[in-house]
Amino acid sequence: MNLRKRKSNFLGFTIKANLKGKKRVAHTGIKEKKKQQIKRQARQLVKQIQKSPTAQNALLFNSFVRGIHEYFRKATHVNIEFNKIAFQLSRCLFNRLKGIARYEHPANAPPSYTKFYSTSFRTYKVAGVYLYPLANVRTSNNMNFSQNLTPYTEEGRELIHKRLQANISWDILQLMKSHLPKASVQYMDNRISRYSMRMGRCEITGWYLSASEVHCHHFIPKSLGGTDDYDNLRIIHREVHELIHMVDEKKIKDRLKELTLTSKALEKVNQYRRKVNLEPIVR
Repeated sequence: MNLRKRKSNFLGFTIKANLKGKKRVAHTGIKEKKKQQIKRQARQLVKQIQKSPTAQNALLFNSFVRGIHEYFRKATHVNIEFNKIAFQLSRCLFNRLKGIARYEHPANAPPSYTKFYSTSFRTYKVAGVYLYPLANVRTSNNMNFSQNLTPYTEEGRELIHKRLQANISWDILQLMKSHLPKASVQYMDNRISRYSMRMGRCEITGWYLSASEVHCHHFIPKSLGGTDDYDNLRIIHREVHELIHMVDEKKIKDRLKELTLTSKALEKVNQYRRKVNLEPIVR
């Protein structure tokens, strides 16, 4: 196919070699069929919010928006494409959310919002949750492949290790989709914010945690006056979290054998146990 005359489609993207000065550069966008699919899915989620304006449904909409932004941000014209999509959906959002949401600039937006989006965009607030604005997305530059990336040199192995560092975006999306009926909106937002700011690592062991391994611990228990504030939450591996609350000595010994915690990590576990009025663990 001659990319100078026609666009090519690949995995939802379009690509064409357009003239820029005396050279041709790749202009990439979103396939028309994919844009129609995005609009259908967005309308369906907005209808769901209209029927049941809960924080959980608002978070489901946000996880959808974050997912498509993360996937298509490599396109050179992603901002133009999503501005068009947002404009075409604006009437749907207004008609369906006008009675149940406020349209405003996010005031005191949680860290999970400000990490990815600008507060200069007006958006709807549903059940205490600001909906992520569809139009607020930027192109992410694609980096060239490095020939130094090789397992056969020390420098190459170091580069590979850096590239393999966990990309937490996918796990953040999974946390946003999780359903915790008894949890407050503040807790849900601050849990994601804490996970994001800690780069997905356990605050006791330093291990990277996938969404399925994440437990969020109240440093001062709610039963003792603790809150869902950001500063009172800790991101911890689920098995370490269980260890903090264990009282059966045999189970504690078995769990210690499984986890092989360092002395420093065990010291932190005991610090957390004291806050929940439990005896420290002696190895």
